[in-house]
Amino acid sequence: MPDDTVKTTAQMTAHRRAVEQIRESFTALPEGASPRLSKPTTNLFRFRESGRTSAKLSARDLDQVIQVDPETRTAEVQGMTTYERLVDATLPSGLMPYVVPQLKTITLGGAVTGLGIESSSFRHGLPHESVEELEILTGDGRVVVAREDNEHADLFRAFPNSYGTLGYALRLRIKLLPVKPYVRLTHIPFSDADKCMLAMQEICDSGQHDGETVDFIDGTYFHPGEMYITVGQFADRAPYASDYTGMRIYYQSIRTRTRDWLTVRDYLWRWDTDWFWCSRAFGVQQPLVRSLMPRRWLRSDVYRKLVGLNQKYGVTARIDRWRDNPVHESVIQDVEVPVERGADFLEFFQDKVGMTPVWMCPLKATRQWPIYPLEPGKLYVNFGFWGMVALPRGQFDGYHNRLIENSVHELGGHKSLYSTSFYPREEFWRLYNGDAYWPVKRAYDPQGRLLDLYDKCVRGR
Repeated sequence: MPDDTVKTTAQMTAHRRAVEQIRESFTALPEGASPRLSKPTTNLFRFRESGRTSAKLSARDLDQVIQVDPETRTAEVQGMTTYERLVDATLPSGLMPYVVPQLKTITLGGAVTGLGIESSSFRHGLPHESVEELEILTGDGRVVVAREDNEHADLFRAFPNSYGTLGYALRLRIKLLPVKPYVRLTHIPFSDADKCMLAMQEICDSGQHDGETVDFIDGTYFHPGEMYITVGQFADRAPYASDYTGMRIYYQSIRTRTRDWLTVRDYLWRWDTDWFWCSRAFGVQQPLVRSLMPRRWLRSDVYRKLVGLNQKYGVTARIDRWRDNPVHESVIQDVEVPVERGADFLEFFQDKVGMTPVWMCPLKATRQWPIYPLEPGKLYVNFGFWGMVALPRGQFDGYHNRLIENSVHELGGHKSLYSTSFYPREEFWRLYNGDAYWPVKRAYDPQGRLLDLYDKCVRGR
């Protein structure tokens, strides 16, 4: 028997043991306790209410790549596997997932039950759109295999954007696409948001720039008179390869270079080293601080842990009170707006929020997904912004976030639910298709063992 076959068989046997363990642990949870996956990293920014009874389910043994098949261009992956681990397993075969979310410790299961996005999304949609099969631990304790063409197709379709309220992904079979060793980047400057959005639409619709095929596209907004579209194209060779994992900072290079080259691995993780630009909040972009930081600490999960500690102990709030600074609100969101209204959103955001930079990433859903109802084939732009904004005098936490929610939906867009949300219940279920969600919820979690989507994503339970 070939070594690869033996290894895959052993991995699948270990997976079955892990599935049985988590299923038994779920069954044994105390009545009334809300199950919650226990894992070493998280990229959510919904901090739970304190004092709520919850029971942790260990996902420790569900974080491996089971198999990469170069012939079928597919991978069998456990649900808690990080994209960093998956990419390390696929690149030696010249393959990558269709969409690789930009942070290394995002998990496969998290990206599918939530929402992930990256610069290949203009062509390939969101991560769940390249999933062929899902093995799910449901709210009623069953382990089911859901596909588009079987008796669990309703669960397969409703799983994206359900955030663990219908069940937990234990195993996924995903499609892979071929890569080349390098990515050539071209940074195109704009001083007008309307022209920037129009150019982005033209590139995405044609799939080309300057007569050449585009493999990746995203953008960065620095202020109303300075923004960039970055197009990426696979290349077999490169005259050099830039390194943004040490002293040099990727997003700063966008403003100073027209052309750049990265290895494909460094391209996929170009945003992770500085958590886009959020590392500046920790002083890590100061040359002296950066020179003293071990490289292994320059990564998004380290910064996320610092944010969690700050949330737990209220360090920033205490310093602001001591200095008599204005109260600040956390504004950490990703929203999707139709490209033709993208400039309108940027104008609103600059006027009412004023946070910069802003990430811009175009996407097209390849089909209808009921719980996050983007129109298939329509080009949207994901705007990502992450930081703190001073509250106007007399306003309370949620002021800016609620303004953003209202603007996004007035412009025909949608908002990801990985962070705080402030919707009234009736509005929430209208926007996130409660008519489609609740029949699936009742079929796979009839006792309500798992929280529902509103309780989890808005009420923070």
